[in-house]
Amino acid sequence: MDGKVETTRLFLALWPEPPVRHLLMQWRDAWAWPKGASLVDPDKLHVTLHFLGALPSERLPELLTGFAVPFEPLQLEIGRATLWHGGIAVLEPLVQPLALLALQRRLSEALVALGLQPETRAYRPHVTMARRAGGALMPADGPPVVWDVRGYALVESKDGVYTVLREYITPA
Repeated sequence: MDGKVETTRLFLALWPEPPVRHLLMQWRDAWAWPKGASLVDPDKLHVTLHFLGALPSERLPELLTGFAVPFEPLQLEIGRATLWHGGIAVLEPLVQPLALLALQRRLSEALVALGLQPETRAYRPHVTMARRAGGALMPADGPPVVWDVRGYALVESKDGVYTVLREYITPA
């Protein structure tokens, strides 16, 4: 044994159902992308709540339990195409629902309770459409993606593949 600790790269996210994912993909495909832009694969479109990074895999059972926080279902309307600094193309919510901000804050508190450090920069909910997209032409305003969010997910990122480890769903 080489003494190296096995890690799992994790993040918490709003994970869309197939109909919402399809609408997000339509927005992504409406942009005029420059050569070299790296479009986000349809199965990776999501709204990050917290990026956790590489954590010891042995902590996974504790994390799966520790990220179960009170959650109020919410409606998210995404429809503001924006190009961020560094050539990151995103789709932002038209407004930030208070229930979304409350969820993100509760998860910050759960991180602290688990001995982890939340990001210090202000939370900016968005769906990343592409990277290396400087010079991309944004689509004209269109109908927003109306997303009835009933839960969130703990997701593993490994070798370019995202795997939902647990969904935290509020019963309908």
